[in-house]
Amino acid sequence: MIKPPKAYENISFLNSSHCRHVRLQLEYLHPEITMEEQGIKSSIVLFGSARIPSPEHVEECKNKNLASLTPYYEEARKLAAMVSSSCQTNHECEYVIVTGGGGGIMEAGNRGAHDVNAKSISLNITLPHEQDPNPYVTPELNFEFHYFHMRKMHFLLRAKAICIFPGGFGTFDELFEALTLIQTGKIPTMPIILFGEEHWKRLIDWEYLAECGLISPKDLKLFAFCEKAEDAWKSICEFDSEL
Repeated sequence: MIKPPKAYENISFLNSSHCRHVRLQLEYLHPEITMEEQGIKSSIVLFGSARIPSPEHVEECKNKNLASLTPYYEEARKLAAMVSSSCQTNHECEYVIVTGGGGGIMEAGNRGAHDVNAKSISLNITLPHEQDPNPYVTPELNFEFHYFHMRKMHFLLRAKAICIFPGGFGTFDELFEALTLIQTGKIPTMPIILFGEEHWKRLIDWEYLAECGLISPKDLKLFAFCEKAEDAWKSICEFDSEL
């Protein structure tokens, strides 16, 4: 008789609906324990489109409107380098850059940290059209998720600031979930910085929401606009000094 596998070695069983709660626990524990082992104390999250081309590939981009957003790639890379070079030592890692691990703005964030030989984190997600991790992520901090909500939780667990660059549905989802959690007091107040004031105000009439009474006027202070990496980093530092 063939010896049956142990339960924890039975991949078919672990992937069954009966073990969903076990898989959820593992998606919490694995990143959490690894980050503790790597000395990750706090993070800055960068959200934005995977489609925005890097300067090296902008000429290949057939959509001129998309190509015009390439400067945001450069600002994301610059911000990540600036933060990482200021906040990481051999013993403790504060304000470590976290991205979704894909291309575009995500690549720029991991790349900026890589430029200064610093750690950065990738929280990737399994999708029908596979999103491969970009080559600039710290290998030991490269995580792959099945569950979106577990991935979102890890984005915010150590976050001290969130920087939002132009993006699509995923970026909108991440932005508004963070705003909702802060508005409702579920997570501490932190800087939420939107890169590109004209871009974001064209997309969303924030003041109209307040005028209609759908949000409070004070909710407009939950986020700020900026254009340059230096301005974002200054805002984050000023907020931190006030705590």
